[in-house]
Amino acid sequence: MKIAVVGAGVIGVSAALALKTRGHDVTIFDREGVASATSRGNAGAFAFTDVIPLATPGIMRKAPKWLMDPLGPLSVPPAYALKIAPWLLRFWRASRADRYEASLAAQSALMAQSSAALERLAREHAMEPFLRREGQLQLYEGVQQFEASLPEWREREAHGVRYQLLKRPEEIAEIQPGIAARFTHGAFTPDWLNVVDPKLWVDELAARFVAAGGDMCLQAVHAVRPGDAGASLVVDDPMRQTFDRVVIACGAWSKKLTAPLGDAVPLETERGYNTTLPAGAFDLKTHVTFGGHAFVVTRIGEGVRVGGAVELGGLDLPPNMKRADHLLAKAKAFLPGLKTEGGVQWMGFRPSMPDSLPVISRSSASPAIVYAFGHGHLGLTQSAGTAELVADLAEGKPSAIEMTPFSASRF
Repeated sequence: MKIAVVGAGVIGVSAALALKTRGHDVTIFDREGVASATSRGNAGAFAFTDVIPLATPGIMRKAPKWLMDPLGPLSVPPAYALKIAPWLLRFWRASRADRYEASLAAQSALMAQSSAALERLAREHAMEPFLRREGQLQLYEGVQQFEASLPEWREREAHGVRYQLLKRPEEIAEIQPGIAARFTHGAFTPDWLNVVDPKLWVDELAARFVAAGGDMCLQAVHAVRPGDAGASLVVDDPMRQTFDRVVIACGAWSKKLTAPLGDAVPLETERGYNTTLPAGAFDLKTHVTFGGHAFVVTRIGEGVRVGGAVELGGLDLPPNMKRADHLLAKAKAFLPGLKTEGGVQWMGFRPSMPDSLPVISRSSASPAIVYAFGHGHLGLTQSAGTAELVADLAEGKPSAIEMTPFSASRF
């Protein structure tokens, strides 16, 4: 088939490579190029252990306190509060026990699919040199915070996640020296993976796609039009381009293409901030997560990246780089040996759904149009699995997992 993939981030490029590997004629369309937006500057983690949705039972009791702090782990800029209100209502509904359990089951299935798909991708396309298999260390301040986390660890264990609980500072230091004494407990997940660099990862996938005969087109796609036997793209070129299948995978910008097709998905934007420090900033042995503060410290190339937290602020408001400064100051306090000079700040747009599940489905307008977006902070994590599912949808084949939870019409 002749297939267009709209979006050259990690989801779009991974899907395009999967489709090309299956023998289709595939073209990627993007207005700026490979990994030019969100996929460029993320934390570089395959967080297969993160099966717990953000909308957990009881979270709305905590949210008001978080939302009052403009530099806290979850914030909404006042200028965006009214616009985000319908999404927050759906988020609250998703936190109800029955919906939470359903989202947890669906997320776990997608994580298992994605983990296996990543191993296939690494093997078949020689991507192992671009992976780091160094595990992840999650840290807690005191026994109370640690014990409060145990139900979630048991939940992860029930869904196949391996971990080691750390109850003494010496156990933490064996895995990662240099942690501040305030962090007394932790958990280590040995199967956690990272990429050497998220931009390099997507560049390498794109290079394999092009080497296999795939095409790249630097054009903005303004609309997707369903037809009698496929779909066409409205691009800057006055001639419409017609395809047998079109995959919409442009992250936080996808809503602009799906709404005219009749699928008004509640897609919002988690704005994430980080600072990338140069080589020698800290001798980091593993991916470190400060869960109570909603940020991570991770190796990127030869440097160190400090980033995280969630700002629900849409695509148009100017960035608040005080958030990046705040995270870096915390990292310095938590890792006393961290050298914070010479850092480069960045802000990216994570495409977020209220129930933490992406949209991976056919459009209601036409089975020739396939959606793949809304992965939140798990785009890289779920990219290989999503790619295989997208290829199955495009070809009309049965999927490896139940796809109903990921339907665009579930809301």
